[in-house]
Amino acid sequence: MTSMHEMSTVLRFCNLAIETATEQKARGVEEIVVEVGEMTDILPAYLYKYYPAATKGTILEGSTLTVEKVPVKAECADCGTVFHPDREHDYKCPACGGVRAHVLAGRSVNLREVRVIKS
Repeated sequence: MTSMHEMSTVLRFCNLAIETATEQKARGVEEIVVEVGEMTDILPAYLYKYYPAATKGTILEGSTLTVEKVPVKAECADCGTVFHPDREHDYKCPACGGVRAHVLAGRSVNLREVRVIKS
């Protein structure tokens, strides 16, 4: 089974990495680092699977993909505690039991780094 969502994500960050490498007048790219939030429905295994095909014939071909998981971090709207929502606490604030929180991290996919090879 294939996932078009992951393929479109791979193509999006590959295009950004190619743009970055071009701007830096790179001879090649050694590695790109992508951050994937815990709250996304992106499966890193599919990113690794589609990466070689997405980079074929580009400046990224032969580079390494590194996917780093970003844990969910939330701030309690009642007491200000920053915490990792989890099932053990019914996703409530562990300090005050509050149920209102603002998600600070863990729900996006970002191209964090493009390690270029200079000429």
